[in-house]
Amino acid sequence: MKRIDAKTLHAWLLDGHELALLDAREEGEFGTSHLFWAVPCPLSKREVRARTLLPRLGVRVCCVDDGRGLAEQLASWLESVGCTDVAVLDGGTKAWAAAGYELFSGINVPSKAFGEWVEHHYGTESVDPPDLKSWIDEGRNIVVLDSRTHEEFVRMSIPTGVSVPGGELVYRIGDIAPDPKTLVVVNCAGRTRSIMGAESLRRAGIPNKVVALRNGTMGWELAGFRCDRGRTDRFTAGTPKSTATALQRAQAFAESSGVGVIGAIDLARFEDDPDRTLYVLDVRDPAEYRAGHRPGSVSAPGGQLVQATDQWVGVRNARIVLVDDTGVRARMAGAWLRQLGCRDVFVVEGGLDAIRTTGRERLPVPELGAKVATIDVTGLVALLDSGEGTVLIDLARSIDYRDGHIPGAIWGVRTRLAALKPHLAGAKHVVVTSPDGLVARLAVDEVKTLSAAEVQALDGGTDAWHAFGRPLVKDRTTPPDEACIDSYLRAYDRNSGVEDAMNAYLTWEIELANQIKRDNTVVFGVGEASATH
Repeated sequence: MKRIDAKTLHAWLLDGHELALLDAREEGEFGTSHLFWAVPCPLSKREVRARTLLPRLGVRVCCVDDGRGLAEQLASWLESVGCTDVAVLDGGTKAWAAAGYELFSGINVPSKAFGEWVEHHYGTESVDPPDLKSWIDEGRNIVVLDSRTHEEFVRMSIPTGVSVPGGELVYRIGDIAPDPKTLVVVNCAGRTRSIMGAESLRRAGIPNKVVALRNGTMGWELAGFRCDRGRTDRFTAGTPKSTATALQRAQAFAESSGVGVIGAIDLARFEDDPDRTLYVLDVRDPAEYRAGHRPGSVSAPGGQLVQATDQWVGVRNARIVLVDDTGVRARMAGAWLRQLGCRDVFVVEGGLDAIRTTGRERLPVPELGAKVATIDVTGLVALLDSGEGTVLIDLARSIDYRDGHIPGAIWGVRTRLAALKPHLAGAKHVVVTSPDGLVARLAVDEVKTLSAAEVQALDGGTDAWHAFGRPLVKDRTTPPDEACIDSYLRAYDRNSGVEDAMNAYLTWEIELANQIKRDNTVVFGVGEASATH
């Protein structure tokens, strides 16, 4: 196995060539301390996650952890599935710090740090919660636009707010606020998407005054105000009437940021290039993607893509092609990705219509094709009703397990299955589930090593159970916060110390702007350079 030292990895981060820096730990462990450009690729989800992050197996890869041997396990697995250029950072994060380099806490750190840079660089204006509250109470000519996902908005929102995820803002603002005298306030839960949403509208040059809500819903609640819960107000679906104006605005920002424009033939050439990694990302609203998309493209809603780039892009200096229907959303997301440090970012002239029927499917996950014993929902119900010693294991993320699991299911992490062995003593049947059933299928053989019982995966997972009309149990306290190694808990996810966690999170975000100054691998913004083929 190839091992490199911290100095070599640092040089790799600066040499301009493609590099995937994959951290093998679970997300919660990753969030405690990691390299700035590291991307989570937990061993528990390696089959699916690695193939999402590494569409080209020949790319240069460095695996990292905190020195516990997880990086070596991931590297060995990557080599076993065909990756040809894999190394391990010798000594992990501890060796990186010992060499004098910077470590960061949190998740989606490049995007979070970029948001702070944007606020400083462009002078994004903001409003304090008490001022916004008074403006709402006065009935001022104002719209409050929530730039998070719709699901997050439904959980909690600013009173009078409307759900308009960040990638939709420039596209839809002409219809939402046609009066140039309307004040536009953009919020999220904390800071990043408030800043990025507000600055997107400002960079697009809309005539309205635009401000970000300082510290989002966290700031709102810390100021003593109540958030609404359960509201579903959102933008009007369909193509906006003001699309032509929005496209002009987005084109100007994209051109100034160096976003390249290619045609269908160029995209086909990119796909045929064995020496470069390519991501084809569909930045439309997820519902539009589900209604129809180009084969092989991945749904990456524009605002979320900028907010959590490392969820979709695992290779630095790869080619990124963004697609949508009208060109507005692709250009806005592309402009921000360029400024975040992505070198080769392109949009397709003519959008989806030009490339809809072309494209090739993504790398398959052959492990999911392996034959494993499964049981459907009706079979599981019968098994549970029989009282024949059935143990149900749920491998959902801890926060998803809390939000809803099959009654009696025991939560576990796939890479920590040995901890469940005491629960399996005397079991005649073990059924493994996960939200969509995929991780459950992958774990069946691993569970078999812990028990002599019959082991099966629940076909369709917990989603199928719920779709069948069966009940789910919600319990915020199980697993407890300290056990959630697989999830980086947000302040709202915690069961105690929520206010302290909010304040700590907001302080962390603000301090990122200072911390990145100590890491010379981080450069934001674009000069005269533009994307190249």
